[in-house]
Amino acid sequence: MKNLILLLITITFVTSCATPHVVSVVGPNDSSMSCSQLDSEIAIASNYKRDAKSEKSLGTATNVGALLFWLPGMVATQMNANDAIKAADNRINHLTRLKSKKSC
Repeated sequence: MKNLILLLITITFVTSCATPHVVSVVGPNDSSMSCSQLDSEIAIASNYKRDAKSEKSLGTATNVGALLFWLPGMVATQMNANDAIKAADNRINHLTRLKSKKSC
C-alpha cells in the first residue's frame, strides 16, 4: 500500500510539470496558404513562443513547486520550453520565407 501511494505521488508530480507546446516547423498546407493565412500562422507561432518563454520563468507556481519538491520536473520543463521556443522560431522563419516567395 505504501508503494502504491508513493507511485501515485510520483506520477502526479511527473505529469503536473508544465509542457509548452512544440509546434511543427513545416505544416502540410503551408505552401498553399494565402498571405493573410501565413500572417495568422506567424501570430499563432509567436503566441506559442511567448507561452514557452513564460513557462521558463522561475516565478511561475509550477516552477517554484518543482524547484522545491521535484527538481527533475523543473529541468524537464526548462528543456521542453527551450525546444518549444526553438521550434516556434523555426516556424516563424519558415513562414516568413514563404511570404517572401509569394511577395506578400
